[in-house]
Amino acid sequence: MIYDLHFDDLRRYLTFRSGDQDLSRDIAQNVFMKVWTKKIKLEKGSVKSLLFKMATDDFISHLRREKLKNQYTESLDLRWNQEVEADEDLEDKKIRLQKALNQLSEKQKTALLMNKMQGLTHKEIAEILNLSEKAIEKRIRLALENLKQNLKVS
Repeated sequence: MIYDLHFDDLRRYLTFRSGDQDLSRDIAQNVFMKVWTKKIKLEKGSVKSLLFKMATDDFISHLRREKLKNQYTESLDLRWNQEVEADEDLEDKKIRLQKALNQLSEKQKTALLMNKMQGLTHKEIAEILNLSEKAIEKRIRLALENLKQNLKVS
């Protein structure tokens, strides 16, 4: 009943904020899924404001994640572009490394680049990505293993 009453309003609000109907629908659905899975008690007077607050928080989190992804992608591209070397062997190694990095999952690549290129600790990355330190350690370990394997293959 709450979904039927508020979904369209929530989706329109998010579309106004983001300009992206698909993203708006996804975030609105995620809000209702959170209410359902966490069994959040909804009082009659505060239902709509709680849903809009949750949607705004999710939208802001999405923007932050996208900003981080873009920063690290640009940082990687910038570093590659700044290193102009005449040595073809070095250039070949760069291309192989870039291809190997592109084969990593986005989650692994983000954690690895935050750690290796920005020098962030596992704890700092965990706080930024809202994950546990163990999850970050695992992502970085798997990223390094996959990177090593991808470099052997190419």
